[in-house]
Amino acid sequence: MATPEVRNDTDQQQYSLVEDGQVIGLAAYEIDGDQIRFTHTEVDPAHRGGGHASMLVRSALDDVRANSDRSVVPQCSYVKAWIERHPDYQELVAR
Repeated sequence: MATPEVRNDTDQQQYSLVEDGQVIGLAAYEIDGDQIRFTHTEVDPAHRGGGHASMLVRSALDDVRANSDRSVVPQCSYVKAWIERHPDYQELVAR
């Protein structure tokens, strides 16, 4: 089993969690000017409980931090809770 990778599928406006060529999770977003709004996060039920959603959100936020000046608006309850649990990412919301 390959280690999942996260890629930014800009055409679909989502970060995709890909394992063995299959998308097993996604973090959907909308770009609005200087903001990126995370609207929905999901992981395939067969892959839940393995930390995949956390890996997906961390990678998405790392990408936003490294490649843009956008502020993060966590409309998705999972992303909101994840940022609250990881204080070092809260600056992305306040940008």
